[in-house]
Amino acid sequence: MARMLLGAQLRRMREKAGITREEAGDVIRASGSKISRLELGRTGFKLRDVNDLLSIYGVHNDADRATLIALAQQANTPGWWRAYSDVVPSWFEPYLGMEQAARLIRCFELQFIPGLLQTQDYARTVIRLADSDATETEINLRVELRMRRQELLHQPDPPCLWAIIDEAVLRRPVGGAETMHRQIRHMIELSRLRHVTIQVLPFSAGGHLIPGGAVTLLRFAEGHLPDVVYLEQLSSAVYLGKPAGTLPYWNVFNSLATEAHDPVASTETMRRQLNEL
Repeated sequence: MARMLLGAQLRRMREKAGITREEAGDVIRASGSKISRLELGRTGFKLRDVNDLLSIYGVHNDADRATLIALAQQANTPGWWRAYSDVVPSWFEPYLGMEQAARLIRCFELQFIPGLLQTQDYARTVIRLADSDATETEINLRVELRMRRQELLHQPDPPCLWAIIDEAVLRRPVGGAETMHRQIRHMIELSRLRHVTIQVLPFSAGGHLIPGGAVTLLRFAEGHLPDVVYLEQLSSAVYLGKPAGTLPYWNVFNSLATEAHDPVASTETMRRQLNEL
């Protein structure tokens, strides 16, 4: 996320200075495509390159330069999730950084409880379903990673989580009745947090405009960072970062929120499901 933030700032500085990507690339002995990757936060920064770019962009104030150099150093520091690199696919790692930095996380789930709301037992069942050949050690690490991700909901300044789940998610007996009972009770408890909103989309709402499975939309505090839509697939993921790609999902999320039960009614729906287990 620090790479994305620094890259966005460098892009604005380059454009303000009227310098092309190719010209900036020449300064750091690289290509215009390398500058593009840097500005998108898709590659690490060499401190020498950042210093050279700041000079050509006309940033000479010592305090401004120090701030940006410090951000570059932060961008090169591995996140805590690197400890789980053996079980984290390369296409999922960028999401972990963005999730930790987001101020608003909106998600829609058609099949499973969202990862940030899962209990250990439920998570273990879902992870085992996704990779039946995984060893017990690998499964334990993936469950541990999922539980560590959830810590952001309990930090001093947590992001807002707004989850919409299809009614089928509550009725699908993942892990059996006991696991589902604990899982639903866990969601009811989390829904009491002021920054957590859970809505259930009932069968009576009919169809919806989001095809497939899980969709997550991330919004960040920095105004110059665009929203990101994360679409997870079986063995890869798609990241949408341009308004033309993210705005339709934002609109659909708003539509789903009006069609779903409100948070109070959703809690009652979850309580009724508990009684049926």
